[in-house]
Formats: sequence, structure tokens, C-alpha cells
Amino acid sequence: MDAQEQDSFREFVATRSSALLKTAVLLSGGDRHAGEDLLQNALVKAAGRWQRIDEPEAYVRRILYRQQVSRWRLKWPRRELAVAEPPERAASGDGTAAADLRVVMRGALAKLTARQRTVLVLRYYEDLPEAEVAAVLGCSVGTVRSTTHRSLARLRGLAPELAHLDRSGPTEASSHSRDFSPMEVSP
Repeated sequence: MDAQEQDSFREFVATRSSALLKTAVLLSGGDRHAGEDLLQNALVKAAGRWQRIDEPEAYVRRILYRQQVSRWRLKWPRRELAVAEPPERAASGDGTAAADLRVVMRGALAKLTARQRTVLVLRYYEDLPEAEVAAVLGCSVGTVRSTTHRSLARLRGLAPELAHLDRSGPTEASSHSRDFSPMEVSP
């Protein structure tokens, strides 16, 4: 990698790593350290091919998704992430309701399987259409649909306090996914 490519890579990392870290943390079930490892490995892989990459962010995100898929396909037992009970609901007007909702959402996502969590993150946080999610995960659109349906049902069962959120399904919900603050994770 020559000096100009190194500068280009450094600039990309400086400007986009925060957004990429949020996605990596979500894919890792809310575990910040695992998300950092996931992102670091993706950036190392991207650095080796930097001069041949046309769309760097899309390329790094694809690496993130594929690495996460590889993690949950491993045969040995996975570590469970212990999550404390969510705090009591705050009184309205004190500004903590959104933070409480994020804690509940993060805890519920952490209790899903890695595959379920990955499908929900790709579908609703990244706002990818079913066909793109299927392409990223290497499965059929029907598998994405059924996994999404089962994942949402399980998410509602794990966190009944999320029941007041939009239950209209992927079409309407995905158009609001970028504004859906409970899915955001602060780095």
C-alpha cells in the first residue's frame, strides 16, 4: 500500500469507524469488546485489499456480516452473554425513557441466537431488503422471511415491554429503522 492509499484508509477509518462499530456491537449481541474485535478484523482484511475496493464502507460491512455468520456457524459451544434485569421504567419527562428502551432492546437482542440477531440487524438497523440480507447470509429470501418472523416473535416474548412499539411488520417498520433509537448502541 503506497502513502496515498494509507492516507485514504486512515481517513476512512477516522470518519466511518464509529458507525461501523455500532453495527459490529449490534451484531455481537451488545458486547462492545466483541464488536471491537469484529470491526478490527474486518478493517485488517479491508486494508490488505484497499487498492482494489470500489465502495469501502459496503465492503467492510459485508466483511462484518460474513465474519459474524462464520462465528455462529462454528461447531463448539458459544459463550452466553449474561445480562442484568432491565431497570424500572423511568417517570415520563425525565429523559431516561429512551435510554431504558435501548437497554431493554440490547438485552433482548443479546438473548437471541446469533443468526436471529444478525437477520434483525441487517433487516431493520441496516434497512436492507430481504433479497440483500439473503445474499449477505448466503440463504434464500424465504429463510430470511421465516427467520425474521420467528426472531421478532421471540424478541417480543423476551421483552414484553417492547410491545408498544410498531408491530406492522418489515415493510412499514423498515422505512423508520434509521429513526428507531432503541437499536442504536453508543460506542
